[in-house]
Amino acid sequence: MSHRIHALPSQLVNQIAAGEVVERPASVIKELVENSLDAGARLVDVDVQQGGIKRMRVQDDGQGIAREDLPLALSRHATSKVASLADLEGITSMGFRGEALPSIASVSRLSLISRERNAEQAWQIDGEDADPLPAAHPVGTSVDVRDLFYNTPARRKFLKTEKTEFRHLELVLRRLALARFDVGFSLSHNGRQVFSARPADDARSREKRIVELLGQAFIDNSLRFEHEAAGLRLWGWIGLPTFSRSQADMQHFFVNGRMVRDKLVSHAIRRAYQDVLYHGRHPAYLLYLELRPQLVDVNVHPTKHEVRFREGRLVHDYLFRTLHQVLADARPEDVLEGDPGNPPMRRSPGTDNQSGNSPIPVREEKAAYQPSLAWQMPAPRAHRQDRPGPPPAVSDQEESAQNPPLGYALAQLHGIFILAQNQAGLVLVDMHAAHERITYERMKLALAGQGIRSQPLLVPVVVKASPREVELARENRKWLANLGMEVDVLSKDSLVVRAMPALLEGADAEGLLRDLLADLVTHGSSERLREAMNEVLSTMACHGSVRANRRLALEEMNALLRDIERTERSGQCNHGRPTWVQMSMADLDKLFLRGR
Repeated sequence: MSHRIHALPSQLVNQIAAGEVVERPASVIKELVENSLDAGARLVDVDVQQGGIKRMRVQDDGQGIAREDLPLALSRHATSKVASLADLEGITSMGFRGEALPSIASVSRLSLISRERNAEQAWQIDGEDADPLPAAHPVGTSVDVRDLFYNTPARRKFLKTEKTEFRHLELVLRRLALARFDVGFSLSHNGRQVFSARPADDARSREKRIVELLGQAFIDNSLRFEHEAAGLRLWGWIGLPTFSRSQADMQHFFVNGRMVRDKLVSHAIRRAYQDVLYHGRHPAYLLYLELRPQLVDVNVHPTKHEVRFREGRLVHDYLFRTLHQVLADARPEDVLEGDPGNPPMRRSPGTDNQSGNSPIPVREEKAAYQPSLAWQMPAPRAHRQDRPGPPPAVSDQEESAQNPPLGYALAQLHGIFILAQNQAGLVLVDMHAAHERITYERMKLALAGQGIRSQPLLVPVVVKASPREVELARENRKWLANLGMEVDVLSKDSLVVRAMPALLEGADAEGLLRDLLADLVTHGSSERLREAMNEVLSTMACHGSVRANRRLALEEMNALLRDIERTERSGQCNHGRPTWVQMSMADLDKLFLRGR
């Protein structure tokens, strides 16, 4: 083997690049469809055979490519989307590297046909070294890719079965259809149409597309919201905790219209669900983040799945606080009211500051919850089952008071469940789980109001650390103190913990500090201290909640229903289990075969 430096042939260079860009047929479809979107297409038609391994054809009605530009389209690092570094720093197009088409052409038999809007005819080019020839084609572009990896058999061996490859390809196109509601998409496989989505230009048609792509259950079990603050805008649909999944298969996040898989984003969303999701389950969501292009770097990896935010900590905290508050503000009426396919929009006025305060105003709370007192209070007259019917004319507020979301208690079942009747039908409440959440939320509010009490350690704990961790501890000393943990720097490679939160008496101070510093290194923030204290509060709330087989009067049951309606995150207990379920009259009719 020669050790002399030499230039690689262009074909080999493109095949090396294809190793990063073209992983499987789904990768090809992603690159080609994104090119169509950049060309201003309003309709994109995808036709594949044998899972895309045999053939993939993408046709659009975009602006087309001029005859003289066709050879350049198949040349490496040739693009119409960027011309300078300034363009790259403010990129708004899906593609910009000029690698996709030549990389695909190097590992397949590629044909490109295109016609500009005012051109008399279309032009076709087959392969990177061919000359354009006249062709018949409507305005727009078609890219035909055959025999993927025919000339790289080692890569071809890594492809899965036709069914598996098509499943990946279909998922990519469905995600692109979720990213661009203004564009119509169709997909055919082996001559059979799989799905077709027309352009969706209004809210109703957008939700119809979501139903087609994600299912009616997603819309029925999600909260629609929008929020804007600090130059960031977040909107979309976030699944209720009770609609969690066994796998992370219904998580769609888009940054300026680009679908991404980002660790910072995933961490922020997981934190938002931290004490409402059942162990081992995954949330479902369809979220869109919009910010100035200069604040996000999409030129991180050739596949463009990863991004890097200039203000990573700001984005992380904004995502967490916004979603955390949307979930906290969800009440039974948000789940029950309105059209099944049109859940209510949750709008929150944004603040334009960049401080650490929550961008969403927190709901004003009453005094700390006192279960024994609350349940001894007699229910208002309207709560009783023998209450008279509503007067002929009542205000909306009076009608709402007479018809609360969870209705009124009918009875108690085996000392465990409360049966209640509301306008929709029957409500079943797990009284221990519901009371546990109510108590837990009241205790968190009380702790936040009184502050976190710190307790000095009898013997300070010395912790060996890296210089980077020591510097982080120095920079965040005040933040740690606010959470009840006093940490001082002893030397360039050691720290000392002098005090811990009183609630965490006996906890592993060294282990907790190391975890906190690891979070700061990775994410720029940490909630481990607060989460550890919340675990203590959760245990206390569990032991302090009403136990099974306690008999409750109707007034007490109704008081619990009203508390559920007022309490944040009351749809789940502290462990993520549902606290109440609704059975509609239609559900009950089905059980007894009524109407058949």
